[in-house]
Amino acid sequence: MSETKYNPVTPEIAGELRAIVGEKYVVFDDPERLEPYSHDEIPDPHYAHMPEALVRPRTAEEISAIVKLANRRMIPITPRGAGSGLSGGAVPIRGGIVLLVDRMNEILDVDRDNMMVVVEPGVVTSEINDAVEEFGLFYAGYPMSLETCYIGGNVAENAGGGKAIKYGVTGRYVLGLEVVTPAGEIIEMGGKLVKDVTGYNLAQLMVGSEGTLGIFTKITLKLLPAPRASVDLLCLFETARDAISAVPRLMTEGGVIPTTIEFMDRPSVQAACEYLNETIPYAQAGAMLLITVDGSDVEQVEREYESVGEQCLANGAIEVYVADNSTTSERIWKVRRNIAEAFGIISPQQCNEDLVVPPASIADLVAGMEKLAEKHGVAIPSYGHAGDGNLHTRIIKDPDWSMERWNDTWPGVLKELFELTASLGGRCSGEHGIGHKRKKYMPMFVSEGYLDVLRAIKRAMDPNNILNPGKVFDL
Repeated sequence: MSETKYNPVTPEIAGELRAIVGEKYVVFDDPERLEPYSHDEIPDPHYAHMPEALVRPRTAEEISAIVKLANRRMIPITPRGAGSGLSGGAVPIRGGIVLLVDRMNEILDVDRDNMMVVVEPGVVTSEINDAVEEFGLFYAGYPMSLETCYIGGNVAENAGGGKAIKYGVTGRYVLGLEVVTPAGEIIEMGGKLVKDVTGYNLAQLMVGSEGTLGIFTKITLKLLPAPRASVDLLCLFETARDAISAVPRLMTEGGVIPTTIEFMDRPSVQAACEYLNETIPYAQAGAMLLITVDGSDVEQVEREYESVGEQCLANGAIEVYVADNSTTSERIWKVRRNIAEAFGIISPQQCNEDLVVPPASIADLVAGMEKLAEKHGVAIPSYGHAGDGNLHTRIIKDPDWSMERWNDTWPGVLKELFELTASLGGRCSGEHGIGHKRKKYMPMFVSEGYLDVLRAIKRAMDPNNILNPGKVFDL
């Protein structure tokens, strides 16, 4: 199939968009106002591309009209939430229209009896728990960036986070969707149903589809009873290998499923502490595990965190600190949450990745990354959700290197890093998505037959290749 030929957004088409959503909700022929929508959180400008127009609809009907217009005029549409992604998924690499859902930001229904909530895609994820807290409920599928990301983007990426080891990722909680299809039709998938096998599970097909198969306008999420107690453990290990090797044994030998097991190597902790001017005891440790245990009562949580702490000590921890109050917990979690920002200050030249392997293979992944770093003379620090096999890592430029040397080096290091991950049965993204950043590496991880199935679905649902073209795979 040859590459789709798109038409530009003309003043006439901009006028049609204004007729649909209103004058002030369309930006056209204004590069300064359009520039923020040319990129996501990837620092490398190589992945950016300017849109020709921005449109901010308020209703499903307006989105339907925009999508039908785009089909008639052969103009690509890139759906966008908060723009906090790290895959280039919300970047309009074919130009055209960026469709921003920020005005669709209402929590429509908190259904206490069914333990569900219905939200619009532009709701900031943290606001969901703010809304359901008074009912003793919580939404468990959120990622680490819950205070900045939109729930629509979370569903589009099937976002994960620190609590996935116990509670799972976004997709586990998506029960229903209202979707505008690539043809502009408004359809419902699933609903307030815990069980539903009425045809194909289209709602779960949409989860993680990265804006290529539909635009969400309503999302029905399952809620859980909120835990009544929670304790964090900061566990220090002499080496990264000691820390990461303890993780599978914690999962299999202790009889407790922690809420989180976050891994942080020493460079990551040191960078975040210096960035925050914080003083947690990283100097004596080569790596740390940040472990959370929560539950329905204080006594249960106390028994479980004591068991987990004993398991850590039995598996090589040199010290275990207990954070049993909100102030202390926030101190150590703030370090974890700010690692990415700290590395961004240290070096703007870096390649950020989101690797995932079977949880029992995570020690082999860390050991392999250490060898790669030594071989190529680059820093490859790592941190992330060790309990579910998902590590965030980055290849960081040596400050003394020229840009020419850096650009000659990092692509080869990345290729070897992906080869290592694939050899361990892993994938190139656990939660950040493919977008256009990782698209060319997909054949390293999945077969051509698998890609052909993805292409067949895309062609069937989006024959004009209007919706977020150029992402995940090439047609």
